[in-house]
Amino acid sequence: EELSMSIEDSIVSLKGGLKKLRTGRANIAVLDGIVVEYYGANTPLSQCAQLSAPEPRLLTVKPWDKGMVGPIEKALMNSGLGITPQSDGELIRLPIPQLTEERRKDLVKQAKGRGEEAKIAIRNHRRTINDMLKEAEKEKEMSQDDLKRAIEKVQEVTNAGVSQVDDVLAQKESEILE
Repeated sequence: EELSMSIEDSIVSLKGGLKKLRTGRANIAVLDGIVVEYYGANTPLSQCAQLSAPEPRLLTVKPWDKGMVGPIEKALMNSGLGITPQSDGELIRLPIPQLTEERRKDLVKQAKGRGEEAKIAIRNHRRTINDMLKEAEKEKEMSQDDLKRAIEKVQEVTNAGVSQVDDVLAQKESEILE
């Protein structure tokens, strides 16, 4: 059960990381990590503006305070998103450019790297649980047969987790290559 929860955490973390990878389609999740200086405090963009994706290739940022247009534009320019903000003084538009083939391959490579990190985390959880089981058997808290069954169960859960990671990656890959 502890392993299942750890695996679930790894997958949730992977999905969160993959959300930030920009695909060719507008998704406000790419704006998640952006922070704006709002009255002297660093504030997440989502807390000082309305974010939306009105079209498949357009994100809009509507600051709640018109005086924030400049600082928000600056934060977007410095975010490393690679999207140039266009503003009319009230609404900031972020046109999502078509991804080049090279950029798509790079994004797929990044996604696979994150997937590999998630798999490593899952295998580390498996090792920790197996060590605990072997220790319990050594301390005579469980029989060798119980140990064998428990280790097989741990492997099943691990395989299911790795397979889930592969599914998440395949979905993201098809989004990127779309």
